[in-house]
Amino acid sequence: MLLTLIILNLPSQTTARIKLGLGSLFLPLFGLASSGQQLAGQAGDAIVPRRALLKENETLRQDNQKLLLQAMHAEETARENDRLRKLFEWQQQKRWKLKLAKVILREPSNWWRTVQIDLGSRDGVSNSLPVLTTNGLVGGSSAVNLTTSQVVLLGDPNCPVSAVVENDTRDMGVIRASGPLDNTLVDMTLLPRSANLKAGQNVVTSGQGGVFPIAIPIGRIVDSRAADYGLNTVARVKLSANLNALEEVWVLFR
Repeated sequence: MLLTLIILNLPSQTTARIKLGLGSLFLPLFGLASSGQQLAGQAGDAIVPRRALLKENETLRQDNQKLLLQAMHAEETARENDRLRKLFEWQQQKRWKLKLAKVILREPSNWWRTVQIDLGSRDGVSNSLPVLTTNGLVGGSSAVNLTTSQVVLLGDPNCPVSAVVENDTRDMGVIRASGPLDNTLVDMTLLPRSANLKAGQNVVTSGQGGVFPIAIPIGRIVDSRAADYGLNTVARVKLSANLNALEEVWVLFR
């Protein structure tokens, strides 16, 4: 109280200076408190936008996944349409009587090479009709039911095919099974010992087996070896048709 009375009785100029000094002493504390209140307010305001941002990010992520799935579906549909268009154009170029069939079942074993198609006797299918793709021969029909048929593929023991090599000597042989390890290869047996075989030569149906018409592509020569104590030659043939990716096939009617 004595200090207050002394300050009040001081001259006005001295009192003003003391007030100014006291104000400059406490001003930083007032500013710090104000800044703290502003930061707390900004932090409180930032909580809501962050929650909204996380929710928006999750929504965008889900929308992006949906778009990716739709794009994948559209791409697969485009590939299927393109494949079917090419199949139709290929059919128009051929003078054969053909019917398109869808592969609905595949034999899981590699030894017995068969698939099942959605054409049967009501569609005119009978046993031993050639089955092919635009790339080449696939096999022949068998075990025909009313609505479905079994197709015995090349390389199966029950599907021998008379074939000829497209070379100068037109060497003829028979397409037979080469074993269960690789269904992209078949053996061409009973070739003459003097066969002029080279890798890359085309192999087609000879038309002499009574089932398959002439000049249907089968594959290409990979290599050859002597067989039957040197009396004959056996060649390995890489099939033109991909038997692992059959989705649609053509049945050739006589």
